[in-house]
Amino acid sequence: MNYRFHPGAQHEHLEIIGFYESRQPGLGAAYLAEFESFMIGVANMPGRYRVERKPNIRVVSLLKFPYRIIFRDNHEGVQVLAVSHKKRRPDYWLGRL
Repeated sequence: MNYRFHPGAQHEHLEIIGFYESRQPGLGAAYLAEFESFMIGVANMPGRYRVERKPNIRVVSLLKFPYRIIFRDNHEGVQVLAVSHKKRRPDYWLGRL
């Protein structure tokens, strides 16, 4: 199974990479590596993550960075709806459904 980004989520993802890379060279790459590692697991077994919102919105939290990946799975694969900071603006991404 594969994954794709909602355009808003892709923008957030790229901003996060840029932010961390501007703070310390290599930190953006570290974020990206952790994100991609998590997404391999998500894409292979999306159903193992808890449902945040019915019917199929699921969440996984990164370990080293304060972000949650909000996604849904369907017959087309996994769609990343948001890369959301754990302590800021909850549910802002609901308009992407």
